[in-house]
Amino acid sequence: MNTRHVRIGAYYRYSSTMPTAAVFQIQAQDTDRARISDERLEWDGPDEPHTYTDSQGNRCLRVTLPAGISQLTWSALAAVPDELDEYDETARLALPADLPDEVLAFTLPSRFCESDKLSDQAWRRFGQLPADATRVMAIMDFVHTHLIYTTGSTTSVTSALDVYTTGRGVCRDFAHLMIAMCRAMNIPARYAFGYMPHMDFDPPAVPMDFHAWVQVWVGGRWYDFDPRHNFRRKGRILVGTGRDAADAALVTTYGGPWMQQMTVTADEVDPA
Repeated sequence: MNTRHVRIGAYYRYSSTMPTAAVFQIQAQDTDRARISDERLEWDGPDEPHTYTDSQGNRCLRVTLPAGISQLTWSALAAVPDELDEYDETARLALPADLPDEVLAFTLPSRFCESDKLSDQAWRRFGQLPADATRVMAIMDFVHTHLIYTTGSTTSVTSALDVYTTGRGVCRDFAHLMIAMCRAMNIPARYAFGYMPHMDFDPPAVPMDFHAWVQVWVGGRWYDFDPRHNFRRKGRILVGTGRDAADAALVTTYGGPWMQQMTVTADEVDPA
């Protein structure tokens, strides 16, 4: 398998009136689909940051933003396979009784994915389809066409039901709606986000940012599905997963600091 390399990273600049505790999820996970090396962390605060692993298995970076201006930069080199996201159209969906214990939580409603409120809609639209990856693809197709990508159309408290009603959202909202529709049909689905380089296709005319997608349990494993783009991609680099965006927040601050700037990088490079 050929390998390609991507330089990834995130830069944050904050202004705070008082010391403020914060947790960042910006460090990529080392997986079979992305081997992480050459990690670099730059932080100009007075206290040393430290990394811990949360209940979802995500790498979290704890810092205290000092009063005044502070800056944090994390970067790394990711080696990714030169191939599209994995997919098996013949993979079967499992009955709830056959799901592993650790997967059951991802069949339940959560704060941003109100699958119980969308159950009737989901079964009406997709209940007649085969109990395999075909059903998951149909849900993804529906979300992609139902929602119009609109920057600034939603907030940090917008839910799947909200965007189902309005028909507008950003990648996080596309993910939440697909997750809710899957869970409404007893299909385990979880929120995922990370770095998404533009490999082998023209990039959109918007600044680089973190990207959110969906992981669905089908055929006995998690597969990536991307309702925002609705096609398989190369170079997907995972940062965090969870029941929804509440479990995988880019930044959690215990106060009200002002984020002056955020810059995300995901560019293919020559490893030399």
